[in-house]
Amino acid sequence: MKTTGWDQRLDVRADDKNLLGHAGVVLLRKVADRVGLTRALAGALPKGIGPGWRDRGMVLVQLACAIVLGATNVLEAEQLQHHWRKLFPRPVSDSTLRRTLAAIDAPVAARIERVRAAIRRVVWTLLALRPGGFPWIRVCGRELASWYVLDLDATIVTCTSRKEGAAGTFKGTYGHMPLGAWVANTRECVAMLLRPGNAAPNDVADHKSVLAAALRQLPLPIWSKLLVRIDGAAFSHEVLDHLQSLTTSRRRVRWVTGWAINDTDEAAIARLPENVWTPALRQDGEPHEIKGPDGERISYQVAELTGLRDLTGWPTGMRLIVRRVKPSRRDAKKLTAFEKRTGWRYQIIATNIPAHQGLSGVPGSGQVWFVDALYRDHAEVEDRVKAIKRVGLGLLPSKSWQFNTAWVLAATLACDLDAWMRLLLLHDEPELAAAEPETIRMKLYHLPARLTAHARRRTLHLDRTWPWAGTFTTAWQRATELPART
Repeated sequence: MKTTGWDQRLDVRADDKNLLGHAGVVLLRKVADRVGLTRALAGALPKGIGPGWRDRGMVLVQLACAIVLGATNVLEAEQLQHHWRKLFPRPVSDSTLRRTLAAIDAPVAARIERVRAAIRRVVWTLLALRPGGFPWIRVCGRELASWYVLDLDATIVTCTSRKEGAAGTFKGTYGHMPLGAWVANTRECVAMLLRPGNAAPNDVADHKSVLAAALRQLPLPIWSKLLVRIDGAAFSHEVLDHLQSLTTSRRRVRWVTGWAINDTDEAAIARLPENVWTPALRQDGEPHEIKGPDGERISYQVAELTGLRDLTGWPTGMRLIVRRVKPSRRDAKKLTAFEKRTGWRYQIIATNIPAHQGLSGVPGSGQVWFVDALYRDHAEVEDRVKAIKRVGLGLLPSKSWQFNTAWVLAATLACDLDAWMRLLLLHDEPELAAAEPETIRMKLYHLPARLTAHARRRTLHLDRTWPWAGTFTTAWQRATELPART
């Protein structure tokens, strides 16, 4: 058989030592130690006695690191540690990992959440001091300075076996439907509620619970400004009333949500004059247009609906903004008689952002085109959902509800740790800071290395030709310069 020659005189031997397969774990573990997460978790988890007892705070951090690197269950988390055994001499066994997760009942989980909130305050302080300061989001070219943006969304985690809480979902699948909250500024997952698969998408109690848990996590300053965004699946009168009640004397809360259209709404839309429709804008500030069947340019359009719709009983100051788009073939079966007659598909947004004042400090933010773009920017939470499902949430590893709840908490810790590493160490590397989990694993986390020791110092040697070797060493230097929290 003809050969290409690459394997001539090639031998394979398993005789080397001090090799590491996932050197990027040192960045995650260093950040966890420097910001005080490892030590704080040790105080939150149950302690034991005896010579073989492991520090469970360290165990949970090791598990979070393994989840970031791709572990989907405790056995994979144990196996991944064989790549790090020269760095961390005592690998954590799968039985120790299981016992740690089994120990996370409701009181322990509450203590861990308080630890996360305290450490998040430290991290946000460091973010404010870094070059560029705290990350504020941008919509239509406008920076939402001093506005913290919280996105809520639910997702489906499928399973193929009988697990506690698994049930048929509204999409015809089988599994669970957790509801989470993400900070759009930092991409942190600050709350995640594990729910049965048949949970209602707009369950009021669940949304109140997640919002309360998220607010406990946010280290908001006095006189803070918070924007909450929820899609139309969560639409209900009670949810909007609750969002309105979140404003206090020390916290201003604005919200924007989807709205379920009914016949009354369509009758109001029919009364809109044609000249009130204005072009919708993309996130870059350019008109949102598509090419029609004859090659013409068709603009997506928005208009104010508030004055034409009776809003008695709804939150004071609520506005309705309608958006119309040309329906695609996929939308054809979902169109109402009114939409078929007009040739447009309609969506309505509800918000309490005032038309004249808008969001304080953001020019033009009360205009209909801005509120529409602000709501559509909420779609980025879908990327956050996909990311966390690749970082621990994609598979619930046990039949036990308690164990899976603890695993979800570990996945949110992993999401935090990954976000903090990117924010604190890669702030000038936008490509890596915003990379998908698989991408950053390939470029940074799964980087092979060799560990040597000389003169009582250890050195991690990276391939000098690796394109991101310089980024790795710079990130490590920044990690060592972080102020250690004791």
